[in-house]
Amino acid sequence: MPELEALSNERLKGVNPKLVETVKQAAKASPFPIRVTEGLRSSARQNQLYAQGRTKPGKIVTWTRNSKHMIQADGTGHAVDLVPLIDGAVPWSDKARFRVIRDLMMAAAEDVGVNVRWGADWNRDGVPWQRGEYDGPHFEMVA
Repeated sequence: MPELEALSNERLKGVNPKLVETVKQAAKASPFPIRVTEGLRSSARQNQLYAQGRTKPGKIVTWTRNSKHMIQADGTGHAVDLVPLIDGAVPWSDKARFRVIRDLMMAAAEDVGVNVRWGADWNRDGVPWQRGEYDGPHFEMVA
């Protein structure tokens, strides 16, 4: 039962407490360590990511300037990016590990009483990556 590392806990600052609780519960149940790569984002950070692949070098990593990672009406961020750590590295092409995190997050969200959507299944029909979307690390609160 891995606990979140200090870096991940730091990255959860400013994230909605219910989402933080969900992440921590999922991490405790995980068979491998989970790292938070992003939590709350400033508008400057979001604009930087939006420019990537458009006006700046790199591949496109976001489709919006109005991310749920940014401060929402309640004063907190409503999104986190989570990755598995295997031998200290992120296995980016191992979709099965990201599905494990999805399953853990959905179970934890139900326990906590928060509605969460996964970035690899935006329409929440249970069929990930069906339209080529791949934001496997992303989880966000939805109404």
